[in-house]
Amino acid sequence: MLLSPFRGLGSMVQASSLVEYGSRRVIITITAIICALLEIIDTTIVNVSITDMRGNLGATTSEIGWVITAYAIGNVIIIPMTSWLSAQFGRRNYFAASIILFTICSFLCGNSTTITELTIFRFLQGVGGGALLVTSQTIITESYPIEKRGMAQAIYGMGVIIGPTLGPPLGGYITEHFGWPLIFYINIPVGIIAALMALQFVRSPKYSEKSSMADIDWTGIGLLAIFVGSLQYILEKGQEEDWYNSNVIIVLTVISILGAFFFIWREMTFRNPVVKLKVLKNGNLRIGTILSFILGFGLYGSTFIIPLYTQSTLGWTATQAGLLFVPAALTTAFMMPIIGQLLQRGAKQQYLVALGMLLFFFFCMWGYKILTPDTGKDDFFWMLILRGVAMATLFIPITTLSLSTLKGREIGEGAAFTGMMRQLGGSFGVAVIITFMSRRNMLHRNSLVNMINVNDPAVQNKLSVMQQGLAAKGINPFTAKQAAVKLMDISVTKQAAVLSYMDVFLYLGVMFLICIPFILFVKGRKKKAEKIDMGSAH
Repeated sequence: MLLSPFRGLGSMVQASSLVEYGSRRVIITITAIICALLEIIDTTIVNVSITDMRGNLGATTSEIGWVITAYAIGNVIIIPMTSWLSAQFGRRNYFAASIILFTICSFLCGNSTTITELTIFRFLQGVGGGALLVTSQTIITESYPIEKRGMAQAIYGMGVIIGPTLGPPLGGYITEHFGWPLIFYINIPVGIIAALMALQFVRSPKYSEKSSMADIDWTGIGLLAIFVGSLQYILEKGQEEDWYNSNVIIVLTVISILGAFFFIWREMTFRNPVVKLKVLKNGNLRIGTILSFILGFGLYGSTFIIPLYTQSTLGWTATQAGLLFVPAALTTAFMMPIIGQLLQRGAKQQYLVALGMLLFFFFCMWGYKILTPDTGKDDFFWMLILRGVAMATLFIPITTLSLSTLKGREIGEGAAFTGMMRQLGGSFGVAVIITFMSRRNMLHRNSLVNMINVNDPAVQNKLSVMQQGLAAKGINPFTAKQAAVKLMDISVTKQAAVLSYMDVFLYLGVMFLICIPFILFVKGRKKKAEKIDMGSAH
């Protein structure tokens, strides 16, 4: 093992001792990728099965929404604590325990008979899953030498980027043919194999010490759970409960703000904090966390909006909507190693991120142009291929930049921050899009209704044609006239919805376009510091 470049640098020697070679590195990489895929796919796989779950469990629409919300809350609470928990129990033990928890809860979710049981087990599944995501990234990063970390992030990125797109088609197919419990049961054999592989091959770092019971930051853990749990609930349920017209949302907003304030104060002053905020002094990591938030916003926002449009406006099935993303996912998988190679050969991270954002802008403008009340399947193909290229071009440089100058335990802490910000960015993205669409839909509908003049000959002629068509089918004239007016109203509603979707693509694209000059400027300034840090390490 080549330790000479780090000789005499303490923690960096210990960190480099985790570098693996040959078949062992392949096995560890496969184990970590499987675990990341399990976590990410389970984030979206239930989305298309909600209706079946609701009917089977006798739940209301509001209650069944907790199946998604509980998992997300479990995710965001545990992600910032993963580095600390790895230090307490050993990374291998904690990683294996998280897989086991995730697997057991998958069985319990599939075996649930009430909505309360399913919600509790989904929360616990989210706790196990959140740990899988961040720990997998840390394991892969430290298993590769520094000069190959771009490729390491490419391999990890396949799971993170492809997972959300595989979830809906897989969930739709399983639900339609076998029933919703199987979407949880399929995790069990994979989880068992992954747990055994983790116990056999994953190693724990030596650069951390366990805390005594007196040194455990119980207050910090409680404040973190209150802060991010409340924030996640607000983002998931805000639009459904009419935001600040709801007393629950108002109270949770106050709790979240106070929780954030006291959590930051606690972590900055306690001798052994559960989340080491001081790692954010690293300039590259600070930039990486912001970019991870933006990436999550675009990734999960676009993954949410396109299936919603195809199902609600075009009338597609869940499986059809999910399969639409498969070519784009394959494109991302194909592009990941190419981007990793470019980074290894010295391509500048800020230029690749800027290129990725420009490509994502073009993807959004493409979507803005093609959306109609009857857009065909073929119209989406090349647009989504472009999205696949953009996601690959964004993810790897962002994650590589974030962790590039971290060492030892800092890598796990940095991965936790970027992972949490990516998840929160997705939650913010979906919440903002839902609220934005609701407001724009009302605006467009009112505008279209005001443009329709019942005395306009063109409007009267259209209604007359529709009425005659219905009457030809045997409907009496009075009922046919009412049905024609209703069909006109449905057409207006559909047009308003399409205009709202177009607005989402337009504003999302503009947001990414605006970010490009800031990325080039800010990251360009940090590049020199990065080189100095790497030079001092040698």
